[in-house]
Amino acid sequence: MSAERRRRRPRQTVVEKPSGPVQPPWRLHERRFDPTPIVSEDELEAIHEASLVVLRDTGMEFLHPTARKMWAEAGAKVDGDRVRFDPEMVTELVATAPGEFVLHAPDPARHLPMGGRNVAFASVASPPNVADRAGGRRTGNREDFRRLVMLGEVLNSIAFQGGYPVEPVDVHSSVRHLVATRDLLTLTGKALHAYSLGAQRNRDCLEMVRIVRGVSDDDLEAEPSIFTVVNCNSPLRLDTPMLEGILQYSARNQAVAVTPFTLAGAMAPVTVAGAVVQQNAEALAGMAFCQLVRPGSPVIYGGFTSNVDMQSGAPAFGTPEYMQAVLLGGQLARRYGVPYRSSNVCAANAVDAQAAYESVFSLWAVVMGGAHMVMHGAGWMEGGLQACYEKMVIDADMIGMVGEFLRPLATDTDSLAVEAIAEVGPGGHFFGTAHTLARFRDAFFKPMVSDWRNYESWAEAGSPTALDHAERLVGELLDAYQPPPLADDVRAELDDFTDRRIAEGGVETDF
Repeated sequence: MSAERRRRRPRQTVVEKPSGPVQPPWRLHERRFDPTPIVSEDELEAIHEASLVVLRDTGMEFLHPTARKMWAEAGAKVDGDRVRFDPEMVTELVATAPGEFVLHAPDPARHLPMGGRNVAFASVASPPNVADRAGGRRTGNREDFRRLVMLGEVLNSIAFQGGYPVEPVDVHSSVRHLVATRDLLTLTGKALHAYSLGAQRNRDCLEMVRIVRGVSDDDLEAEPSIFTVVNCNSPLRLDTPMLEGILQYSARNQAVAVTPFTLAGAMAPVTVAGAVVQQNAEALAGMAFCQLVRPGSPVIYGGFTSNVDMQSGAPAFGTPEYMQAVLLGGQLARRYGVPYRSSNVCAANAVDAQAAYESVFSLWAVVMGGAHMVMHGAGWMEGGLQACYEKMVIDADMIGMVGEFLRPLATDTDSLAVEAIAEVGPGGHFFGTAHTLARFRDAFFKPMVSDWRNYESWAEAGSPTALDHAERLVGELLDAYQPPPLADDVRAELDDFTDRRIAEGGVETDF
């Protein structure tokens, strides 16, 4: 393919559309205050040192032979699948990771700076089931997959696509990555994720993103354009598919979010501190391997430590322990100077008070804890087993409120309103002042779902609940959806590549 075709004009900026429900505009969020520490510096160092002891004495299993070979050549102690690390080796490798980078989206207006004071929220990702009020809970399928992608595209508070919003299990697993990634690249202009499920899947997704961004292979490596999440098989194991993700994506300078899946009491010690020691050991080993593959490649410290219900064994999310672990993970990520990934999570089975308060506590934790990449930002239910349309709208509304909270507080002379206070004087009101009328429509943030009416007018309108509003908004938002512009020749090249790989059978599977 010619260099001229590889360097096409990038996708045009998406223009905000006035149709559909009124939303705040799409914008990047910055945290204007310092994140909240939860332990002292001495206590943080104790956790750091304990993690290095775990890696030195207990070690971690790397199930990919190439990874073990690379570690042995680097000087680590390799015994079967087990790798034990010199602490200095780990810290020196992690120190080569960048503190900030840009995740490039198909739409240049949607590029995401990662690190610093930035924070971005993703749509729901990876549940096997999907639900809405009308259709109930059902197995994931391509139709719902596409509709949820479109909903994530039109919701302005969602900054990027976190993965498959629901698993399209009606598409065979040998070609699912091809079908789903093409859908993502044609239905949304926001930055996106690819799953680390084998070398060929990774190479296919990289090529599809390159085609749509219209860049050369060299440009793709200079501009991280996709990210993957590498989950450790806690405790203390990285399997072959996850390690292939690092080998393929880090080698091409794409972003890797190393995220141990540590549930205290099940796959990690029952204490929060002990669970985070294990999380930190696993994250350090994974990030160090990314840097062993390619020094300076972008990595993200992922934290996902929560707890289980010790009576049922079910995962619990949005708990005080989850909040503590989120804040502690943020402190550790800042210590290592890398961006931090966390999640908006809940374990509720229905869109109810539990779903709301668990997500509120999760969002509070990720904002105060300094997260830069917030996965499962909107629509995650049932401990990750369900993607829910109405919850996606409610969560997006809450993220919009978080975004408004993060905006700078105006303190200019006009905002201080001394003249307006003098005009009204004691005992008056501000409804009719020029200061108020000039800001009448934009004075306060108005969530889409909230119903700010008195009881009588609310009852007269049929007593709608938040769930009623969310159900209505799902339809209105999907009606307002428009696909992002994609040049005909880019679409043709994407289709040619995808159709050819599907005809070849995609990748081998065991079923």
